[in-house]
Amino acid sequence: MLDTRDAFLIVISLDAYVGWLLTIPLRYLYRKVWFWEPWKMIFVVLMVALLIAMLWTVVRNFNYWEIYRHGYRPADWLLYIRDTPAAFYVMLSWSGLYFGIKYYQTLQLEKQKLLTAMNKAHEAQLKMLRYQLNPHFLFNTLNAISTLVLINDNDTANKMVSRLSDFLRYSLYKDPINKVMLEQEIYAARLYLEIEKVRFSERLGIVIELEPGTEKALVPSLILQPLIENAIKYAVASQVNGGEITIRAKTFGHDLLLEVADNGPGMSIVDGSVKVADNSDSGVGLVNTRERLAALYDNDFALVLTHNEPRGVKVNIRIPLQLEKTESEHA
Repeated sequence: MLDTRDAFLIVISLDAYVGWLLTIPLRYLYRKVWFWEPWKMIFVVLMVALLIAMLWTVVRNFNYWEIYRHGYRPADWLLYIRDTPAAFYVMLSWSGLYFGIKYYQTLQLEKQKLLTAMNKAHEAQLKMLRYQLNPHFLFNTLNAISTLVLINDNDTANKMVSRLSDFLRYSLYKDPINKVMLEQEIYAARLYLEIEKVRFSERLGIVIELEPGTEKALVPSLILQPLIENAIKYAVASQVNGGEITIRAKTFGHDLLLEVADNGPGMSIVDGSVKVADNSDSGVGLVNTRERLAALYDNDFALVLTHNEPRGVKVNIRIPLQLEKTESEHA
């Protein structure tokens, strides 16, 4: 025969096990009522918790009398459910814990979905901004190629087609979310400028100055493109004698400084923004550039427009200095 202590431990263990078993159907029921109206859900939870509490109380008393009291049977059937209020509070507490955890999990899932949606929208926005290249560039290039073919300058036309192909391949296949090394960005800029060089010939001067070590710095792909396009349109194409475009890069502390300058007629600059009479591509390109930088670097960037000396416009970009890791650094 079991002693009193062993019998009590068995009763407690059975009570806990039965309580756990009874919560299994509760979980399935609560999953269904989770989407009901609040008052319906509360009513069902109270009724079901009371019912389960009564059933648990009957089983607990039966185990207690059968094992601890050696088969005792009370004469009054109400004694079987006499501890229902205590069991009811336990079931309510368990129900509250369940719904609390369920609410927390749902909240975290909604946050995750929101973050995913925001990231997708963020990525789509970046791609849209990056792919808003000046269509006039493509039209002008094709017209220039057509003219070269008509005058039988096939070698120059072939070179121009090859450079255009390389430039479009770079612009279309570089992910705007990922950053590229500055040397790749300069490569794309050279392709673009070489194409324009065919159009403008000696009217277009090009100067590229990179501080040693900046070639491996990471920058957003085609971030310089709209700035160079603006310089071509307003500083070169608009002048009979053309103009010169200068691209510079250097480091300052933990920042990378990029500059695109021209010696054109200049523009009206108000509060760091260029005011152009036709309100066309210049404004769109600069706004896109600023929005891309804001999306990629939050507030840790600067885009400043100033008058170039002795004449022209200068655009300066400051972004955090991030260097591409070499294989030895990865190892």
